[in-house]
Amino acid sequence: MPDACPMTTRLESGSRVPWAWLVAGASFIAIIGAAGFRAVPSVMMDPLHMEFGWSHATVGAAMSINMVLFGVTAPFAAALMDRFGIRPVLTGALLLIAAGTGLGVFMSASWQLLVLWGVLVGLGTGSISMGFVATVSTRWFVARRGLVTGVLTAASATGQLIFLPVIAQVTDSHGWRWASVLVTLAALAVIPLVLLLIRDHPRDVGTTAYGAGPDDTEDHLPNGSFGAAARGLVSGARVPAFWLLAGSFAICGMTTNGLIGTHFIPAAHDHGMPTTVAASLLATIGIFDVAGTIFSGWLTDRVDARVLLVIYYLGRGASLVLLPMLLSPHAEPSTWVFIIFYGLDWVATVPPTIAICREYFGAATPVVFGWVFASHQIGAAVAAFGAGYIRDAQGSYDNAFHVAAALCVVAAILCGAIRRRLPDPRPDLEPVHDDPEIRTASSEHSA
Repeated sequence: MPDACPMTTRLESGSRVPWAWLVAGASFIAIIGAAGFRAVPSVMMDPLHMEFGWSHATVGAAMSINMVLFGVTAPFAAALMDRFGIRPVLTGALLLIAAGTGLGVFMSASWQLLVLWGVLVGLGTGSISMGFVATVSTRWFVARRGLVTGVLTAASATGQLIFLPVIAQVTDSHGWRWASVLVTLAALAVIPLVLLLIRDHPRDVGTTAYGAGPDDTEDHLPNGSFGAAARGLVSGARVPAFWLLAGSFAICGMTTNGLIGTHFIPAAHDHGMPTTVAASLLATIGIFDVAGTIFSGWLTDRVDARVLLVIYYLGRGASLVLLPMLLSPHAEPSTWVFIIFYGLDWVATVPPTIAICREYFGAATPVVFGWVFASHQIGAAVAAFGAGYIRDAQGSYDNAFHVAAALCVVAAILCGAIRRRLPDPRPDLEPVHDDPEIRTASSEHSA
């Protein structure tokens, strides 16, 4: 029997808690658990190089595989979640992450690094990525959707904030293998919470999406098969805004996960900075990333998303131009200025990017944004390997930072070229985009 209040449900303790916020909270913690691995590569790059002689490019290649699979798994994970449920997919993803990091303590050859860190962890983390964020925010929220998107996006940075200093300290004191075990245990520890609190749809607990009105109907996401995921790519590819978003988001991935996330610590170490200090700085980026992403979600509910993206990318490019001059053996005040600004801007691009996807693709946003996010990770993969190659060839990361800064300007131009989509004049149809097949499919799902 549904609760009399459509936005809340009564727990066994008798307290009234909105189920949407329970799901969002559990999702936040699941993303944090999955994010433990994001702290591993940059911290362990030099220890792996010293023990096995693997080059920066080799470790970067493992991360490239990881990031590509992270990206291309997202839309298919959305399909799996719609068909089999969120809980089984999340549980399987966390087990893959645990297996990749846990078995990693026994690796002795570079191909094992590629398989464990690249393939297994890539598939696992890809199932708990931005497509998952879009699924939760779209299914469970009408009000505060931008804010929730920002909070869940910030969870990855929160995981970085929690794990980076700890992993750096454990690696420095006990070796990289114990740090890998720590990440394995963190991924396993999240599974019980996922099984307890995650639900697939508001209707599963007799409620509606948070903030939904009495006449609002639940979005029916067309993500229930791999074919639907593939059709989401084909449909998105027919819309110019999709390519503009995909191109700009690829550059976003290059300049965050691929470059700074993977190579900041070895780059700082090249300038004489201790690894633990560099790891603390990278973790501090996570602190400001949380604030910046949540604030970006709040702004996205109020400001044109295109304007926000142009500002974000131009600011990021300016900071990357200056970074080679700011690195030194110590954390100087100028270095802290970069850390604070870059942290605020790190993934602030995600809420406005999802908002533009929502404007064009409506209920199909999770699967379409999954492909946009795939471009983000492909860009990150290129930078993870490319920056390592530049470092091996030139002995410095300076040119990698300069190229990334120029690409940020290109991303700002791409975002500025996205046209605002006018609402459909027919109120009985939810606006998706101008493609007639998607519009027809949307009307069928609304029927």
